[in-house]
Amino acid sequence: MQLSSERTSLITARPPGLVDVLDRILDKGLVIAGDIKVSLANVELLTLQIRLLVCSIDKAEQIGLNWWRYDTNLTTRAERAEAENVELRERLAELEREVRHLSAAPPEAQARGRRAKPARQRGASKRTSKKSRQ
Repeated sequence: MQLSSERTSLITARPPGLVDVLDRILDKGLVIAGDIKVSLANVELLTLQIRLLVCSIDKAEQIGLNWWRYDTNLTTRAERAEAENVELRERLAELEREVRHLSAAPPEAQARGRRAKPARQRGASKRTSKKSRQ
């Protein structure tokens, strides 16, 4: 009796339908790759490289594709990231202005060096002091 039920299930089995094919494609993934080249007189005018990946969101995340999480048009998380980027750019600009300001202002060590006598004057005073000693 069991054999007959197995035979009937094999006989009534039909080829997979569109839903089954789509389920398998989304589960496993499907990659289509192709290049289109337009040439005239052996001169390449245009090249299109087409890469298409069809898979489920779960499968895409497994292989590291998750651009939709950061797309500003699709998520609020991206809005927060964009606001943080704007804040960081402003802070960076402020730090760069401060660095420019500090590098333009003479440091104390340089200011002290400018206040001291130039080397010629120091050498001249030594020579005069030697002559005055003799």
